Amino acid sequence: MSMDRPDLPLNGLRVFEAAYRQGSFTRAAIELRVTQAAVSHQVARLEDRLGVALFVRASGGLVPTDEGRALYPVLQHGFDAMARTLDRITGHRHIETLKVGVVTTFAVGWLMPRLPEFRRAHPSIDLRISTNNNRVEILREGLDMAIRYGTGSWPGLEAELLLDAPLAPLCAPSIAEYLTSPENLGREVLLRSYRADEWPRWFAEAGSACPPLTGPMFDSSLAMADIASDGTGVALLPVDMFTRRIAEGRLVQPFSTVLHAGSYFLTSPADRPPTPAMVDFRTWLLATAAGPTSCATD
Repeated sequence: MSMDRPDLPLNGLRVFEAAYRQGSFTRAAIELRVTQAAVSHQVARLEDRLGVALFVRASGGLVPTDEGRALYPVLQHGFDAMARTLDRITGHRHIETLKVGVVTTFAVGWLMPRLPEFRRAHPSIDLRISTNNNRVEILREGLDMAIRYGTGSWPGLEAELLLDAPLAPLCAPSIAEYLTSPENLGREVLLRSYRADEWPRWFAEAGSACPPLTGPMFDSSLAMADIASDGTGVALLPVDMFTRRIAEGRLVQPFSTVLHAGSYFLTSPADRPPTPAMVDFRTWLLATAAGPTSCATD
């Protein structure tokens, strides 16, 4: 038996949706322009009304229960549908906001030069890009989707392959002229990412022993590319994200050996129905990624 629609606790449901999306009563209160106590009270009343807990209050923030995770995507989809319908009724041109988190290397090296094409094709979508160092939580950060680097396996997320990202050593021309074999890299500063196994795996692919790794560690491929361009070290980087620097002669790929350690994926919550903007962005992104390659920026 369904709940009588006149008795739907709409205010409590709206507050719950904001708290879930924000991951915090405090941030939900700021969004809704009410007090934190009011948000907590509305969620507690909703939980009493439904007879289930929707959140577990933990030191790190709100952790949704199974019931909360089941309820959220229904509300999110419903509120978006109501907003679109109200816009049509009132004659307003609907602008749908789409928030996408993107690992910085992909954003700068591939996505941003192509976004004008998407914006021209979809003027009714307000696409908002935020960058990260590949550590992102879609729901906690209020995102709709995220483009990230990895193997494509993330719990609770659907992942669709965009681009392979083979890694290879890149360095300044002044260093490359002395690199006639992988063994020569033992004399250079090898810049490292937080993924500690990449250099050993590349040396294994090259059939050479990996030297001791003592170079500085970075959480950004762009930072490593800057250091390598200055001639301070050799970086193991996704080559296709730095084609402009290579074309300009600022970086050189001294060896043809590459390491296939991961790819770029478009991810979204598996339990959330996609909005029209999410569908349009996904369609455009997959088609663009599958099309002819062009020179990426840095």
